Amino acid sequence: MWEPLDRRKILCISIADNVVQYYNKYIFFFNYYDKGVADMKFHIDKKYIRWGVTAFLVIAASIFFYYLLFHRANISAGLSAFVGITMPILDGLLMAYVLTPLLNGIEKRVVIPLCWKCNVNTVEKKNKKKIRAVSILLTLIVVTMALYSFFATVIPQLVRSIQSIILQFPIYINNLTVWITNLLANNPDIESIVMELLDKYSVELNNFLNLSVLPRMNEFIRNVSLSLISFLKTLWNLIIGFIISIYILGSKELFAGQAKKMVYAIFETDTANAVISDVRFTHKTFVGFIVGKIIDSIIIGIICFAGTSIMGTPYAILVSVIVGITNIIPFFGPYLGAIPSALLILMVNPLQCLYFIIFILILQQFDGNILGPKILGDSTGLSGFWVIFSITLFGGMFGILGMVAGVPVFAVFYAAVRAVINTLLAKKNLPTETAEYLDVGSIEGTEFHPYLPQKIAEQSSPSSVSVRKSMIRHMFGRKNTDNSMENSGEIEEENGKEEE
Repeated sequence: MWEPLDRRKILCISIADNVVQYYNKYIFFFNYYDKGVADMKFHIDKKYIRWGVTAFLVIAASIFFYYLLFHRANISAGLSAFVGITMPILDGLLMAYVLTPLLNGIEKRVVIPLCWKCNVNTVEKKNKKKIRAVSILLTLIVVTMALYSFFATVIPQLVRSIQSIILQFPIYINNLTVWITNLLANNPDIESIVMELLDKYSVELNNFLNLSVLPRMNEFIRNVSLSLISFLKTLWNLIIGFIISIYILGSKELFAGQAKKMVYAIFETDTANAVISDVRFTHKTFVGFIVGKIIDSIIIGIICFAGTSIMGTPYAILVSVIVGITNIIPFFGPYLGAIPSALLILMVNPLQCLYFIIFILILQQFDGNILGPKILGDSTGLSGFWVIFSITLFGGMFGILGMVAGVPVFAVFYAAVRAVINTLLAKKNLPTETAEYLDVGSIEGTEFHPYLPQKIAEQSSPSSVSVRKSMIRHMFGRKNTDNSMENSGEIEEENGKEEE
């Protein structure tokens, strides 16, 4: 009876021994694993992390490029939905950005000096908040009073002008018809040409009205109703944006500090300094151009109202408002405002229309050569060609808003490209002034050789093709060209020996 019990004891002892061994191995393995993890924390190779991040970015960029090519409609719809959702925030940022110069002026020139006179400590945090709140309140009061004064003065005049146009429109049409009839009666040649044009295009005009305009009246009514809904939505976004702009103005230094903190955390110190400097340059360019253009347009509108009132031009206030608002658009703005104004005056009095056109031409010359440079100065640094280019490009892409903001945006891009080019030239020890390159034909080292047409003509002759420096020779390398010249020399020597 004792033998089975001994076997059981032995079995239990062996099982316990195995459990203890496995437990020790388990403890050793996890102690070793923890030690390895602890060691790995201090020996992570950043090279593999960079490779992984680079691979991820490459794959993400490839996927984005694929969707950009084959799913542009979905991307455009997503961006439009995102912009529509964030429009109140964008409106608030824009309002705060426009009101910031006025807020800074009121705070530094009005509120803080009053606090100094009242012996108020402007350094304490609580007093700073109170000063900012008072400054924001005064800014909103000034803006509200200015807008109210403008609309209270202009809107009634505009309403009366529009009512007068609607009521007297048949008379204007009759006057215009009589004037055209007299013009054609006194000029038979012009009458014959006009009649031919009327006979030619009257049928096409009739077909256009019957087949294109009238069937689309329902669509036109639907678009008008949708435009009304869109207007109400835009008005609501502006109200929300106005509230958001107050919070932004109250904490604008905090937001600026947070942005700088992020830039210095992401980039190296030198790169972060360059980024902040570029942002300040962009801000200076935008504020200098937009604020200066608004002031310039207000002055032009006042001068236009004074001039048209003296000349007795019909609808002087309406015409002046149109000219002043469109003058915000550089270069093309004066003409965009003068054309509908001239047509409006033409229906009332053709002679006054002629006087108005002459007056607008003189006014725009004054604005472009005297008033504009005095106010704007060289805020953009762009020549006339680049101004026209930027207005055409951004106007075609973004409409009227692009025509207004296109010039400062392109000015920032132009300055960035110029800075990169100047940096590359400085690395090559070459001058950065454009005047140094006006008459350059070639550069040898740092020595400039002038452009000589006679010498270029001699080099372009067939006999000097192998000597002339060209882009093809530069691309394929000097070694190949030297070998070809040696081979040509050997061929010439062989030909000379054969002739001897």
